[in-house]
Amino acid sequence: MRKSHPVRRAVLATAATVSGIVLLLSLKPASDPGAAQAAGGAAPPAAAQSPQGGSQPIGDGTVTGDAVSTQYGAVQVRLTVNGGKITKAEAVQAPKGGQSDQVTSSSVPRLNRAAVTAQGAEIDTVSGATYTSTGYKKSLQSALDKARAAGGSGGGGGGGGADAGGDAAEDRARTVTGDAAQTQYGPVQVRITVTGGKITKAEAVQTPKGGQSDQVNSNAVPKLNQAAVAAGSAEIDAVSGATYTSAGYKQSLQSALDKAGG
Repeated sequence: MRKSHPVRRAVLATAATVSGIVLLLSLKPASDPGAAQAAGGAAPPAAAQSPQGGSQPIGDGTVTGDAVSTQYGAVQVRLTVNGGKITKAEAVQAPKGGQSDQVTSSSVPRLNRAAVTAQGAEIDTVSGATYTSTGYKKSLQSALDKARAAGGSGGGGGGGGADAGGDAAEDRARTVTGDAAQTQYGPVQVRITVTGGKITKAEAVQTPKGGQSDQVNSNAVPKLNQAAVAAGSAEIDAVSGATYTSAGYKQSLQSALDKAGG
């Protein structure tokens, strides 16, 4: 019986090994991400999870919604937001006179509590106060929209250049005029100048005129202007003897602050 030559066996074994490696390489599936994407594969996880807008954050501060007219009078809501949550809701205007006083005194506190609990304008109508509830919810939604606009414009995360531009904009003086507030003796309207995020000037561009009003306002308005600058907000004391003018002044001042971004 003839024996196989050792060298021949080694050559045959090597050839078989090389053939096996070549066969395995030819069967290996493509794993290149670019090839898979070109073939219509799934997008990378980061792209699939990119945010699509989501809920706009609510900016902190005090914001007053638009006054909403109802069959029995105007309703206007003011919100206080802290940490992105509504911490206080109040009606700065509500129907008055006759039966409206009773309806308002019963329904408005309930609506205020509901707004804080719901953290939105999706609140139930108070039985027996349909018009007030509807006006309240509309003004509340308006206040929320303004707060979200302030929250969106004030959101961080930009680069150094964007921050520098924001600081420059803050340093520029801006003049903002609040809505005219109606009082028993006439409208009051306030204009403020804001520089560096602070009130640097306040003035009443409209005040009640004629008769005793001239004397009252000549004394009260300068004090209110000084108080607005000192406080930097609408949380100022009423001037003695000028209750209506003071209330209208503060309401218009708050409106101006809302327009200036809180």
